[in-house]
Amino acid sequence: MAESNPQTRYTANIQGEVDSAALYRALADAEQNPQLAGIYRKLADVEDEHAAFWARELEKIGHAAPRLKPSLRSRILIWMAHRFGPGLVLPTINAQERMDSGSYDNQSEAVAGGLPQAERSHARIINAMADNGGKLESGTLARLEGRHRGLGGNALRAAVLGANDGLVSNMSLVMGVAGAVANSHVVLLTGLAGLAAGACSMAMGEWLSVATARESFERQIATEAEELAQAPEEEMEELALIYQAKGLPEETARTMANQLIVNKDSALDTLAREELGIDPSELGGSPWTAAATSFGLFCSGAIFPILPFIFGMSGTNAVLASLGVSGLALMTIGGATALFTGGSMVRLAFRSLTFGYGAAAITFAIGKLVGVTVGG
Repeated sequence: MAESNPQTRYTANIQGEVDSAALYRALADAEQNPQLAGIYRKLADVEDEHAAFWARELEKIGHAAPRLKPSLRSRILIWMAHRFGPGLVLPTINAQERMDSGSYDNQSEAVAGGLPQAERSHARIINAMADNGGKLESGTLARLEGRHRGLGGNALRAAVLGANDGLVSNMSLVMGVAGAVANSHVVLLTGLAGLAAGACSMAMGEWLSVATARESFERQIATEAEELAQAPEEEMEELALIYQAKGLPEETARTMANQLIVNKDSALDTLAREELGIDPSELGGSPWTAAATSFGLFCSGAIFPILPFIFGMSGTNAVLASLGVSGLALMTIGGATALFTGGSMVRLAFRSLTFGYGAAAITFAIGKLVGVTVGG
């Protein structure tokens, strides 16, 4: 990290550590569960060690370490933790920890002292607590371990919305062209082109999204493997604290961590799942499968507006038939959204129909206007 005044940087680092230590101790004091309170105190002790580290760095360049107090922001959070409980401020602290987890990566002194690994460890532990609202409940461990596998509702939502995208976009395109020209072959060709272009665009976007996620997961796992090789004791301690945060007694958590850390392969697999929330065997799924699925879902919706033209209809009858077929599809898709929203199927069906027809009316009017302007 390029810094013209190391004294300023070291002092700012000390302030951050002082703030974190004070916050963790406040959470420990306000926490009614002794197990969680113990974790907060351990985190505070580490932050104190980090503050002492930067104090020594200041002394090396001839400056005495200042006696700093928690910042105003930290004092407000401390007051809120004491007044309303840790659960209220934990999401804020979790977000801050996640943002700050890489703050030492470009500071050579911190890297040499092993501080970046500790900061990432803290972020993961706090995230594990925040995932459960800062509370321990029966079944927490199983719920957290399976949070990335229960995707049935998300898959249904993706299927419905993918088909809806294809339907609304291609219906709008077909109606826009139908408003501008009377040639049904042109409308059909445009609809087919819109179907192919939209489906390819959606597929490529999904492929890039999943492929990028996989690459990110692979980098995170590689970093975890490096940290495991360099500091297995710290990784074992981190894993034990995460198990405690999820609801296991300290002795049981440490026993599990000790057993897992012996075998490097199983340890890395477990650390990836527990700390990063990544299943190494899946890494977010196959980008090709995601692309093919996205392509098919878009086509399944985009085909409806051009069905009448495919079957040889033309003129006004084809346009009306396209609107009718598309309207039925819109209502079906709208009603299907009630499966994962819990709303009224009838209301959602008519809402989908209204929005879809509204988009089609706008593009049809634009097509009419452009057709008259060009033709006139």
